[in-house]
Amino acid sequence: MAGERQASGRVGIIAGGGGLPLAIIDAMKVRGENPFVIALRGSAAAIPNGIERAEVDTAEPGKMIATLRKAGVTDLVLAGSVNSRPDLARFRPDWTTLKLLPRIAALLRRGDDGLLRSVIAILEGEGFRVRAVHDIAPSLLAFAGPIAGPSPSPAARADIEAAARAARAIGALDIGQGAVSVGGRVVALEGAEGTDAMLERVAAMRAAGRISAKARGVLVKCAKPGQDRRVDLPTIGPSTIRNAAAAGLEGVAVEAGDALVLDIDDLVAEAERLGVFAFGIAPDSGAGA
Repeated sequence: MAGERQASGRVGIIAGGGGLPLAIIDAMKVRGENPFVIALRGSAAAIPNGIERAEVDTAEPGKMIATLRKAGVTDLVLAGSVNSRPDLARFRPDWTTLKLLPRIAALLRRGDDGLLRSVIAILEGEGFRVRAVHDIAPSLLAFAGPIAGPSPSPAARADIEAAARAARAIGALDIGQGAVSVGGRVVALEGAEGTDAMLERVAAMRAAGRISAKARGVLVKCAKPGQDRRVDLPTIGPSTIRNAAAAGLEGVAVEAGDALVLDIDDLVAEAERLGVFAFGIAPDSGAGA
């Protein structure tokens, strides 16, 4: 019955884009678990063969909930990016959707963090337990100190301090999670376009001579202050290292215990190849481990 919490059982993954859903699937397969995947249409990457899944549009919340129940899912993890917010004009009216529509209309007016909190509340109101990614796949959580590549230089540690302050400031405003500092000066803040697009901006500014060619700089990603740690933790992977190198940066830093590291073996290999570090900083600190 809707709203009644079932005993913990099968885990479902509501999968958006990027490598995070696939990393969770891999971690569960290693343990012999059998996840059920809701692949969000237009956002989710290809789901590996042998994994039970259903493709559902974000405008079909009723179908999504019914599909999860039919698959025996009791616990959910939300992972990956969604290309666009659902449009109320596209919603498909079934009984569950009609019942939820007033709450859905309200949540679509909120910022990213408020929207995610509302999504969690709706799912929990339907009887599911929403769990953190690192509860399902603890090996993905970033640790303090060197993660990959060379050690940060003194200049890089100063940039970590500056970028961390900026990332936390924009996080408090629910704008983004990342910032880039070069030579102790913050030169880019992450917005709705995401980390990769911000790094492309930094590369373009450097090519245009608007950023010093001598100072390298650092990307820092921090969780938003007060955000629900079950969703949308900062994430880095091999592509982050490649894009940081393309932007001329010395390295990437994330908060230990409050960020996810994907494809660690490939990330380490790319960091060594490109001479770019990945480093875990203590929460609410700068360059210190």
